[in-house]
Amino acid sequence: MPAPSSRPQLHLGLFFTGVGPQLIWTDPGVPSHTAIETFVDVVQTLERGLFDAFFLGEGLRVRENRGRIFDLDVAGRPDAITQLSALAAVTQRIGLVATQNTTYNYPTDLARRLASLDLVSEGRAGWNIVTTDNAWTGANFRHGGWLEHERRYDRAGQFVDAAKELWSSSQPVERDTDLVRLRATATVPASPQGRPVLFQAGDSDGGRELAARHADVVFSANTEYGKAVTYAADLRDRLARHGRSPDSLRILPGASVVLGDTPAEAEEKARWVRGEQINGPRAIAFLEQYWGADLSAYDPDGPLPDIEPSEEELDPSRGTISIAHRTGKAALIRKWRELSAERGLSIRQLVLEVAPGHPAFTGTPSAVADEWTRYVTTGAIDGFNIVPHLLPSSITDIVDKLVPELQTRGVYRTEYRGSTLRDHLELPSLGAPQGN
Repeated sequence: MPAPSSRPQLHLGLFFTGVGPQLIWTDPGVPSHTAIETFVDVVQTLERGLFDAFFLGEGLRVRENRGRIFDLDVAGRPDAITQLSALAAVTQRIGLVATQNTTYNYPTDLARRLASLDLVSEGRAGWNIVTTDNAWTGANFRHGGWLEHERRYDRAGQFVDAAKELWSSSQPVERDTDLVRLRATATVPASPQGRPVLFQAGDSDGGRELAARHADVVFSANTEYGKAVTYAADLRDRLARHGRSPDSLRILPGASVVLGDTPAEAEEKARWVRGEQINGPRAIAFLEQYWGADLSAYDPDGPLPDIEPSEEELDPSRGTISIAHRTGKAALIRKWRELSAERGLSIRQLVLEVAPGHPAFTGTPSAVADEWTRYVTTGAIDGFNIVPHLLPSSITDIVDKLVPELQTRGVYRTEYRGSTLRDHLELPSLGAPQGN
């Protein structure tokens, strides 16, 4: 194995979302976002670019709008673990991370399926731990709204505790708490990395605590440099309180990348991307969730709706409104009206301003590489979890143009230094499983 670089190394993942406006799939030139061939092409391109991991987002129920399938999103994909198992056969090194929910799965079953992915991929599996309090999703499992919002992290913590013990022991594991009850023995041998690598999105206080207790890698929305530094300091303080070393966790904020041969070209491309992500129908659908009303008769290039919002969401199935906005949406809409009136914004122009999106690094490959080098060498981040905007160009641009610039600066690998996902992330070894 080659000697490690003396400079901090940037770790890269790519998050293939299942829903939301980030990935433009309506352009006639893009490949099918449900075909296995698309996923094979993507993951092999990422492996050529020496990425740490490929992440699959997953929803447990197809989203709806006004009682119909929300056809602005990709409507349905295979189970993430099944799909990643297929991709393990056409790749050799890249990590394969499945998004799986702790609210509506069972620990014994999910631990076994994840361990199976880890075994068949020879130690390349990861688990992106997510929760939900969405009652509409829960109705699929006869558990609609069964868990209060903050209690989902209690359930997740107990769930992950049980899974980790199942993975680390060949002895029977028992749990009898208010949220997790089981008696089971692991049936899948350990992989070369011991167990799946644990990923978790931790921005809320509960999320940060869960990440500090259990995660090997944490996603963050804090992409801006100053916020990234503050977030990293807070999370590392929490690690110390849980008896963990700073080296036991990698921080990978989510981000998008828009590259151009010149700064002007990159900016022009970024404007096009944002405009495609927030098209007219999607802008209307976004406001409908806040107004709690059918706004399909309104022109997205016209003024904001002249009706008052209702107290309810139009259709909570989509789950697009944050908890804070559900309780404070009247004040939020007043601010939007004021902003629209002050600047003469149409519905679509307003949504372009206020709709959430992954922060983009926009510029030439050299400029973005310089910025990322500053982030990683100062300890603000350990890498980025990239959300692509267009297939295949946004991925090939990174692999063919940005990666060589990072390698030139000495902050990105020139070859894989190990065979497992834990190796790629330079995480401490777990040691041998107990009882084996």
